[in-house]
Amino acid sequence: MRLHRLDITAFGPFGSTQSVDFDDLSAAGLFLLHGPTGAGKTSVLDAVCYALYGSVPGARQSGQGTALRSDHAAPATRTSVTLELTVAGRRLEITRQPPWERPKKRGTGTTLDKAQTWLRERDAVSGAWKDLSRSHQEIGEEITQLLGMSREQFCQVVLLPQGDFARFLRADAEARGKLLGRLFDTRRFADVEKRLAERRRATESRVRDGDADLLADAHRMQQAAGGTMELPGLTPGEPGLAEAVLAAAAVARSTAREQLAAAHCRLAAAESALADAGRALDGERERDRLQRRFAEARERAARLEEEAGAHQRAQTRMERARKAETVAPALELRDSAETEHRRAAAAELRARALLPASLADAGAAGLAVAARRAAEELGGLESARRAERRLTDLLGERAGLDRQERADEEVLQDAESWLADWEETRAGLQSRIEAARQAATRAGELAVQRDPARQRLNAARLRDRLAEDMETAAEQARAARERALTARQQWLDLKEQRLNGIAAELAAGLTDGAPCAVCGATEHPAPARKVDGHVDRETEERALADYQGADDRHAEAEQRLGVVREALAAASAEAGDGATEQLSRAVDELEQEHARAREAASVLHSAQEQLRRAEHEHELRVAAQREAAVRAASRVGHRERLDRERASLEAELAQARGDAASVTARAAQLEQSVARLTDAADTARAAENAAQRLKEADARLADAAFRAGFDTPQAAADALLDDAAHRALQRRLDARQQEEAAVRAVLAEPETAAAAQRPPADLASARRTAEEAGRRAREAASAHDAAVRRCAELDRLSARAAASVRRLGPLREEYDRVARMAGLAAGTSADNERRMRLESYVLAARLEQVAAAATVRLHRMSSGRYTLVHSDDRTGRGRSGLGLHVVDAWTGRERDTATLSGGETFFASLALALGLADVVTDEAGGVRLDTLFIDEGFGSLDDQTLDEVLDVLDSLRERDRSVGIVSHVADLRRRIHAQLEVVKGRSGSQLRQRGTR
Repeated sequence: MRLHRLDITAFGPFGSTQSVDFDDLSAAGLFLLHGPTGAGKTSVLDAVCYALYGSVPGARQSGQGTALRSDHAAPATRTSVTLELTVAGRRLEITRQPPWERPKKRGTGTTLDKAQTWLRERDAVSGAWKDLSRSHQEIGEEITQLLGMSREQFCQVVLLPQGDFARFLRADAEARGKLLGRLFDTRRFADVEKRLAERRRATESRVRDGDADLLADAHRMQQAAGGTMELPGLTPGEPGLAEAVLAAAAVARSTAREQLAAAHCRLAAAESALADAGRALDGERERDRLQRRFAEARERAARLEEEAGAHQRAQTRMERARKAETVAPALELRDSAETEHRRAAAAELRARALLPASLADAGAAGLAVAARRAAEELGGLESARRAERRLTDLLGERAGLDRQERADEEVLQDAESWLADWEETRAGLQSRIEAARQAATRAGELAVQRDPARQRLNAARLRDRLAEDMETAAEQARAARERALTARQQWLDLKEQRLNGIAAELAAGLTDGAPCAVCGATEHPAPARKVDGHVDRETEERALADYQGADDRHAEAEQRLGVVREALAAASAEAGDGATEQLSRAVDELEQEHARAREAASVLHSAQEQLRRAEHEHELRVAAQREAAVRAASRVGHRERLDRERASLEAELAQARGDAASVTARAAQLEQSVARLTDAADTARAAENAAQRLKEADARLADAAFRAGFDTPQAAADALLDDAAHRALQRRLDARQQEEAAVRAVLAEPETAAAAQRPPADLASARRTAEEAGRRAREAASAHDAAVRRCAELDRLSARAAASVRRLGPLREEYDRVARMAGLAAGTSADNERRMRLESYVLAARLEQVAAAATVRLHRMSSGRYTLVHSDDRTGRGRSGLGLHVVDAWTGRERDTATLSGGETFFASLALALGLADVVTDEAGGVRLDTLFIDEGFGSLDDQTLDEVLDVLDSLRERDRSVGIVSHVADLRRRIHAQLEVVKGRSGSQLRQRGTR
């Protein structure tokens, strides 16, 4: 990797754009980056790192990139870093811009622009640049892949921080391991250690879980065995637990089978005794049943004997009922005829009561003749009915003509009254419309004049306010100028006082043996002394800062004054020469006149609408007047025709209705008379027929009763039974017969008679004997079932325990194997004599490579005295593997690097840094690093050692490699001609290249 050019804008202390031509600096092979403290030397290296990786090293990276912006930059200048480099044979250009809080283009305030990144590549043939990507992620991955290093590795390998490596030399094994782990990325080996530890814990947990399950099964077997099983006194994970559990399970199974055989014998004896007791109980129950059956039969026979008389009477009643059933049809026929006769006679009486007195005693034939005569008279009234309906319609039509005539007269009167005022109404509405139109035109003209007047009034009011603001701003600007001049004079006075006493200030930093920064002498016989009132550098810088702050405030005040002046001029030009009060009165008058015009114009629409409705009403009134006149003319002839037809109809109806009020009333009288006469004739005939049928039914009933053996028909009716009584009587007779048969059957049974001759049965004693035998049998069965379940449960749990033992065998072997490997990788195993972890072992190999590479340069820097060696000895009770010692060729002894002096520590750490750069470069795939930077530490070397170190650094130029040294040492400015100087100034730092072509 070779750097060609770096452009920095508004980055860190650099307020403007600064450029570094690394090609020009690298031509000398060795160049110096120097400048005052805080000028921005490290910021140049930060810019290189930021261009490549999008972030700066260590704690200087904060926020989202906004902290990288220079405080000296102008608000409109965006922070940007552009780096041109060659890596892996490709010429690339990277431009990065962090997030930027810029001023808004419109209005006040700021807005945040996102970070941007560009990657371009130069075509080796055409020399043109082509865009590759604008994605942060893609560019980051591409650069990391090309360099083969992370940001941390780059900062340790390319930007060599000597302070970090000095601490590395004095650090313990743990601190060295952290640094080397970041550089060589040995996380995969740490992951292997972690993975082995996790597997060990997992397999150990599984073994313990398996043993716990096995021990739980042993407890279950102990519970199933009833406490006769003894458990082994072992815990999960202890060896021998499985064998002890299996042995105890075998003893428990043998004991359970012996108990099962004894329970089986007891169960057989109890079941035999239970069967004998059951048979004896059944015999007693049967004898008791037969004895009770015989006693119940004797009681039933006695009751039947007592009920013999009632049974005889019931049989006689049943025989008479059967005879009366032959007379029942004649009885029903006679009852039906009598009911019909009574109903017909009542209907005849009701019908005759409605007839006139002259027809009350007439027969059925006479009533029929009178009904026919009334019907004939009713048929002759149909024509008179039609004439009466026509007369009713005619009278309604005549009344309608009268109502229409009255309505037309009202319409004519209303129309004439309304039309009399029409011309005056129309003229008034048209006058209102014209006045509203003129007011609308005037309102539009006033609106055009109102807006400019308002603008002039607002400008005048702004002019008055700005005039007051300008006086205030002018006064503030004068005060700020005076304060700035006072602060400047005070700063210049203090600066002059400090320059007068600068010799004493320089003398305060002299030490015996150290060269003077002015004359270079190492002896200082009479150094200058500070006098009373001496001004030091801090006081001068504080006065300078006060002056710069006052000057900035003066500039801000002048800027505010200019802004107010411009605004006042613009407001005065727009407002003119008129006074604010005069403009305000003119605007008020325009507003009032415009409001009056708008109010007058607002009635235009309503007036137009009223005129349209009035014209429409006029048309309707005129049309109604014409239509009423036409209808009045047509009504005269129609009324005469109706009067003639009415007279003819009234004469015809007077003849037809007779004494009745109307033809309809006469027709109603005749219809009622016909209906009553017809109904009376029908009921008279029905009554005569019913009387004849009743007479015939009486004769048939008397004959049927005599043949059935009854003296009178009433006697036959009394002997009849209804269905419910007949069924009840028959059930009593049948029940009596069945009871007699059942009693005879029971008394004739030989077993029952024999049982009755024996002593009474003793059921209580037999039942107690059977219950006792049943209890013993249940206890024996329960004990037998428990023994069976115990054997089955022990067999099941034993098989389960055996399966668990077989399953745990491979798992225990795996645990032993994994535990040995995890202990070995973690450095806790007895086989690992040096207690070295796997990651430490790998890092030790890398450290050994670094020490070998560093020794080549350290041997030369120390004139062959020192050699760096790796040590894997243990320190105290800690672990070994990352020790670093130095071998002193003058004494032949090996000692810790922490014992080196300040200067020895510097070149040892420099050699270590260069060696580490070589090893990391090889680790990254052999990417060639053509540009290196070394930061600080040269001030601790004497002249001879400094020459040797520079010779070593100068040798790095072999194969076209360039090395940049970052240092304050003044002697290096004389020894190294190619220089990049960082100059600190009030407006920000600047970069200057010296000693280049």
